[in-house]
Amino acid sequence: MNPGYPNRSISRILKQLMLLMVLMLPAVPTTTQAAVNCELNYPASDVARLFPESDNYKISYFSFARQGGEPLLRKVEARLGSVPALYAPLNVPYTLYEIYKGGKRIGYIHGVNQKGQYGVLEVFVSLDMKGMIKAFYIQRMAGQWVNKFTLPKFGKQFVGLTLRDFELYDPVSGKGSGKVAAMTNPAPLAVTDFYGLQRAVKKNLVLMDEFVYSTQKGKQ
Repeated sequence: MNPGYPNRSISRILKQLMLLMVLMLPAVPTTTQAAVNCELNYPASDVARLFPESDNYKISYFSFARQGGEPLLRKVEARLGSVPALYAPLNVPYTLYEIYKGGKRIGYIHGVNQKGQYGVLEVFVSLDMKGMIKAFYIQRMAGQWVNKFTLPKFGKQFVGLTLRDFELYDPVSGKGSGKVAAMTNPAPLAVTDFYGLQRAVKKNLVLMDEFVYSTQKGKQ
């Protein structure tokens, strides 16, 4: 037996493992950012559809790294429940669409990512200046029940709700009361997606409360 043969085999395996690791590296930051920063695919048409009375919009950004850091992150996670809800968001910006009419700001559109039954859910809501939901929009979702969740009938259940409604109900445990607890699931076999969509909206409202509406109150 050639004593050098095992060494060459080990060397070849190590090289293959190193190559695999190198190939995987570029995907890491992209995946992390995609899991946090949720943007509209077609901002001009999407804004017009989600906020029909608007005539202009401006994009701005917020992040935990710039506005509160680790303490604020822990506060938001506590408000969302015990299950981890955010994807290492300290230095990744959240995209906010500020909506205008005649030069006056009249509301916002903001989206978040949430784990669904068959992958990532991208969920947007449009909000008035007091934090009430005006429109609900699923931009990304996978699975055989997508058509049921994207029906206007389902989305209308979120219209008119505020953070207060979601504070009365926990979509993680499914316990609570009020309008969110009374929502109808159009696809009973897709319970994970149903609760995931509710949780995405709650996450959206909590982030907006901490980063946007609380700031407005401070300026009044």
